Amino acid sequence: MEAAAVLLRDLVNERTGIYVDDRNLDIFMERLSSLILQRGLETPLDYYYLLKYDAEAESEWPRLIDTISVRETFFWREFEQIRALVEHILPLHFSKPGAGIFRIWSAACASGEEPLTIAMAINEAELWKYPIEIVASDASSAALRIARTGVYRERSFRILAPHLQARYFTACDNGWKMDRDIHRRVSWHKANLTVGEEIAPLAASNVIFCRNVFIYFKPETIKKVVESFARYMKCPACLFVGAPESLLKLTTRFELKEIGAAFAYMRVRGED
Repeated sequence: MEAAAVLLRDLVNERTGIYVDDRNLDIFMERLSSLILQRGLETPLDYYYLLKYDAEAESEWPRLIDTISVRETFFWREFEQIRALVEHILPLHFSKPGAGIFRIWSAACASGEEPLTIAMAINEAELWKYPIEIVASDASSAALRIARTGVYRERSFRILAPHLQARYFTACDNGWKMDRDIHRRVSWHKANLTVGEEIAPLAASNVIFCRNVFIYFKPETIKKVVESFARYMKCPACLFVGAPESLLKLTTRFELKEIGAAFAYMRVRGED
């Protein structure tokens, strides 16, 4: 059992970038147990062989990703970084003559609360008069279904001010429905951060939010993903990561800078 769990853990890491340490291996296997039963398999090793060699593997991987994905997100989370975007970065960009479209990518957006927070904040700052594009992506089809529907339950509003919830959401049978005009500001895409060809068209952005994702990756995977970001990002551009995450020992492609009350990794040069 333990050997099969390690094989599955390493295969998932290779395919998705998500790494499960030994302390969480039992939880990981508990999540996979339902998939193993649904497939009518007898052991975790059988499931490993299915994922590794079976013709049905490609249809099984999306189900596995949906099962293990962490979707802990909510509106207005770590808002100082978004405040830096709307109060400093966007005004500076559009103060320049001939400023073009400004693209924001919310990478690993889960069920969509982050990019929709960005869209609301831009609206609050009255900046939608400018050409701004928000793209959002996740590897989980289940998470993206929620994001595309735009209906959220109370847990997503745990720190959102009541007046903002009332302004941008309408009560419905299943929760709260996002304002249509704000929801349409975001385009949704399925992408695995470890697959270069999937992230290339998204990473050609002025700002990337990739927050609380790298805590699930090994250092070598983080470095690979960050190098891909740097390769495709516009210059100058910036990358926001989560509060517990640091890239200082992993890359020389970015410079850590303070913007307002937030920190960002700035991509200030072209190819190094």
